Amino acid sequence: SRDTLMSAPDLIKLFRDEGITTVTLPPSLLKVLPNEGLDKLETIISAGEACTKDIAKRWARGRRLLNAYGPTEATIGVTSYLVERIPAECTTIPIGKPIHNVQLYILDKNMNPVPRGVRGELYIGGVGLARGYHNRPDLTAERFVPDPFANKPGARLYRTGDLTRFLPDGNIEFLGRIDHQVKIRGFRIEVEEIESHLAKHPAVENVIVLARQDNSGENRLVAYITKDHKPVPENSEIREFL
Repeated sequence: SRDTLMSAPDLIKLFRDEGITTVTLPPSLLKVLPNEGLDKLETIISAGEACTKDIAKRWARGRRLLNAYGPTEATIGVTSYLVERIPAECTTIPIGKPIHNVQLYILDKNMNPVPRGVRGELYIGGVGLARGYHNRPDLTAERFVPDPFANKPGARLYRTGDLTRFLPDGNIEFLGRIDHQVKIRGFRIEVEEIESHLAKHPAVENVIVLARQDNSGENRLVAYITKDHKPVPENSEIREFL
């Protein structure tokens, strides 16, 4: 249940009582879950956010840890990386190589392939692509573009907006976003949408929204505002307005 998923002690109890052997969890949850006493847990798939090295070191001991990647527009999973070592040249754990029936390209702004080690935007092709966005032909045309590398008429690529690079061994490293989208506990957040709504408040002159780590290391959304010569609104007023 959702209540169990939101409670670390209840989730651990579920794993133990049911003898769970395989789970898929976001790194933000793996960071706060204790990993002691889970003898039957054999395989963990980390997905939804960038997996840090400290999380990988803690959960890869004595079990299989897979770091997976894939947006909803490609019906979720498109890459996988078995964590057998922690690459020194990466800031986070690589997202791996494409699974079967998936084509991945790292391209520059002119849609030319970049050399290994060079940053570029990740494009996804293959049978798993969605048809587009419901009732959003403009956004569909922007994100689902003709595939210049395919022999099949009508083939398309999905522009992920994710900044990546090929490592020397062919695995892919996720480096961040080319826009201002952020990930909070596995959810994609368009901060411009929040900024747009905050800017409509009569006391707000300018606003910027960022994802920042709190003292526990968890990402949280923080809004910074400048007021328009009116009393500064209370946080509760801002939340109610949003």
